[in-house]
Amino acid sequence: QLQASGGGEVQVGGSLRLSCAASGRAFDTYSVAWFRQAPGKEREFVAATKPRSARMSYYADSVKGRFTIARDIAENMVYLQMNSLKPEDTAVYYCAASPRSWITSALRAAMNYDYWGQGTLVTVSS
Repeated sequence: QLQASGGGEVQVGGSLRLSCAASGRAFDTYSVAWFRQAPGKEREFVAATKPRSARMSYYADSVKGRFTIARDIAENMVYLQMNSLKPEDTAVYYCAASPRSWITSALRAAMNYDYWGQGTLVTVSS
């Protein structure tokens, strides 16, 4: 099971850190990603990291340079640090995990993830 947390309301330009906790599995052996879904829109890819690698991270163009995905292997956690937040970042954010080490393009596809957290709402107000 995955448990996402850390959402909330923040003003434009602010920061939040989302957390994704895994129970019952070693998170470092999984591909882990964050997706988001804004009201009335489809779920979209935000960021992903490959198994056993804190360096191999991938981002949607819309968040590149502002968001950082990171693993804490000892704590079995994955984080999404979000800086310079914009109103268009408002969405429910989901963490997802897959036991496979997908090629880069496949990391961006929600259908490739087997486990999903419940979502945490991020609201960016101007």
